[in-house]
Amino acid sequence: MTTNHNDMFADAARDVLADQCTPQVVRAIEAGGRGAAATTALWQQLEATGLADALLSEDDGGAGLGLTQVFGVLEQCGAYALPLPLGETLVARALLAQAGVARPAGSIALARGECLGDGGVRCALVRTGQVAQSVLVQAGGEWRLLGTEGAQASPQALALDAALAWSATQVQAAPVVAVDAALEVRTLQAAVVAAQMAGALKAVFDRTLQYANERQQFGRPIGKFQAIQHQLAVMSEHVFAARMAAQLGCSGAGVMPDRLRVATAKARCSEAALVVSELAHAIHGAIGFTAEYDLQLFTRRLHAWRQTAGSEAYWHGVAGEALLAHRGMTLDIVRRITDVHAAL
Repeated sequence: MTTNHNDMFADAARDVLADQCTPQVVRAIEAGGRGAAATTALWQQLEATGLADALLSEDDGGAGLGLTQVFGVLEQCGAYALPLPLGETLVARALLAQAGVARPAGSIALARGECLGDGGVRCALVRTGQVAQSVLVQAGGEWRLLGTEGAQASPQALALDAALAWSATQVQAAPVVAVDAALEVRTLQAAVVAAQMAGALKAVFDRTLQYANERQQFGRPIGKFQAIQHQLAVMSEHVFAARMAAQLGCSGAGVMPDRLRVATAKARCSEAALVVSELAHAIHGAIGFTAEYDLQLFTRRLHAWRQTAGSEAYWHGVAGEALLAHRGMTLDIVRRITDVHAAL
């Protein structure tokens, strides 16, 4: 698939999200959750574009793309603070199709779970668990597709995240999904989240740059002051480095990302989330912390996504283990991670 085709899908995502996923809609979904009219309306608009099926083969009604080709779509999800799991649904539907399992209606979240002594399953954190219709859970060495209706739920830090638990009866009734044994849900989710973080980081930077050029102090825009210019320069470095890493993290065959590239991507994006959010709020001052101002829609997500599927500390450990296990030159690993032709 050519770059022009990739841009076409990213442009389609940008068009529908710019029109349908406004800050007002994001707030309405955060306030109403799964039952909000805005939740249903936005998901119907996303379904109508066909983006949720982009990773399916053409025989299955999709576009036959790989994770590499939908990076731009995932990035746009973050750029518009999409409160629904479109990225996870893309991946989950592809895995279900490969396993021959019928896909459920609605959006699908991804999560790691633990098997309980009574045969039930509990997920300590399901991203967008309060709006997703189903969850593809990896627990106890197998994957199951579990519906969120009837699950025991408790809210988490970010408005739409939740801890979910299912009884043994619910688990036994759920279909087992045959997934490649080498694939770990944390790795898959980290690739998706890193791409979304790249979009959110750029959105935060763009808004901060605009604010710095418009906010007047001492008779001129605050962006004219050297201290602010330095802060913007630091933000820019982190934003674009994170995007490059996230793009590499989505490389691989089909929906199978390379774990070491994902480690690099998620660690870099999580590091950037702290710095970029801190500087954005410093430049905005008090207004940036208000609920009415849109900046917090992105920085709250960046802080939550930093921990989702492993923080930079976890993924630094993964990269460190790979480095210690490597018998050759460190440069060989760097080349493997950053080889554009091999990755993209």
